[in-house]
Amino acid sequence: MAQEIERKFLVKGAFKDQIERSTRIVQGYLSSVPERTVRVRLKGEKGFLTIKGIGSASGASRFEWEREIPASEAEQLLAICEPGVIDKVRHLVRAGGHTFEVDEFRGENDGLVVAEIELSAEDESFERPVWLGSEVTGDARYYNSMLMKQPYTTWATGAG
Repeated sequence: MAQEIERKFLVKGAFKDQIERSTRIVQGYLSSVPERTVRVRLKGEKGFLTIKGIGSASGASRFEWEREIPASEAEQLLAICEPGVIDKVRHLVRAGGHTFEVDEFRGENDGLVVAEIELSAEDESFERPVWLGSEVTGDARYYNSMLMKQPYTTWATGAG
């Protein structure tokens, strides 16, 4: 069992010239309750099943269990997920000794671009690229499980 530690930021600048690789991700949730989310994901040609526990007080760390499953099974599970699908393109962008996962959302979350960085400790230092905007770690509005219920395009004033 693993503990995931990551921080999340809005993206407020040009990063595309630094992309190392991009992959389309389509995901849904069999359970989206905060105590345990169960996510089904198609990432490129691969399927994944992920269970996440409730986050720490800061929102930066939580339990995560993930296994690869056949893409055909992921497609079948997506058909029985809760309403709302997350559709995004994930770009891998290196900065210093870390790789940021920059998600460009599509569909009902179009216009939202969020960068995540995985760390070995909540207080680990890292190089902040110039395109990194405000930190939104722990802001539940930016959790994928919330974006499927309340998409970015429905927010009254957009992101802040």
